[in-house]
This record gives sequence, C-alpha cells and structure tokens, in this order.
Amino acid sequence: MSKAAIVAAARRWIGTPYQHQCSTFGAGTDCLGLIRGVWRELYGAEPFAVPPYTPDWAEETGVETLLNAARACLTEIPVAQAKPGDVLLFRMEPRACVKHAAIKSAERRMIHAYWGRSVVETSLIPYWQRRCAFAFSFPKKDSDL
Repeated sequence: MSKAAIVAAARRWIGTPYQHQCSTFGAGTDCLGLIRGVWRELYGAEPFAVPPYTPDWAEETGVETLLNAARACLTEIPVAQAKPGDVLLFRMEPRACVKHAAIKSAERRMIHAYWGRSVVETSLIPYWQRRCAFAFSFPKKDSDL
C-alpha cells in the first residue's frame, strides 16, 4: 500500500466528529477508530475485534494495549524514520501507557481524532513531538510486492 494512499484515506476522515470507541466514517471516531477505518478502507477486514474500552482504560489497567495491538498488526520503525503514511503513538505522560494515535500526513503534520472535536490535520508541534513514543508502518499488501 502506498503511503500516499494511506494519507489520502486518512484525509477523507477529516471532519468526522470525535466519538469515543467508534470507527464510522462521517459519523464518529476516536483516534484508534481512525486507524481502524483507514485499515478497513485499504486492507479490508480488521485483523481482530476491538474489545470495549473506557476513556481511562490505560490509567486503570496499566497495560500497553494500544502498543501491543500496533505491534501485532503493523511494522515498528524508529520514530525518527516515520514518513507520511506511518502511524504515530503517543505517551501523554512520560511513564504512562501509550494512549493516542495519529497518521503522519506530512513532514511536520498529522491527522488524528481530537478529543471533543473531530478528525483534524494539525501541526506536529513540540508538544506532540515530545510525546511521540513509537512509529509504525502499515504492512505491505501482496500486490505491493
């Protein structure tokens, strides 16, 4: 899958309202739902069902659920090597679990579901750069090989 196709798919979600635990184009999504929606558009069925989760799931469990799921489905790369079309994961506090996801859309831009608003394309400002803990590439499809 080309990285340009991934960015284009993510950009189509811009304006989709923020809705916790949703992944419905145009109706509602959260940050994970955006990644899931792009996956479905470009790859088909999701690799596994996402169990219900509360807004404070990471704080309550202390389990790296989002990071572990990314490692199971995507290809981990160094953050410094992330390119447009790659997935970025963020720790909101230094020792906290990964809690937010975005798709890098340009050198210093990202597309993400912004809590309380919608899917937006924003600058990857120092606030986000400091919190970016992991980066992943979507897998190549057989047709890409």
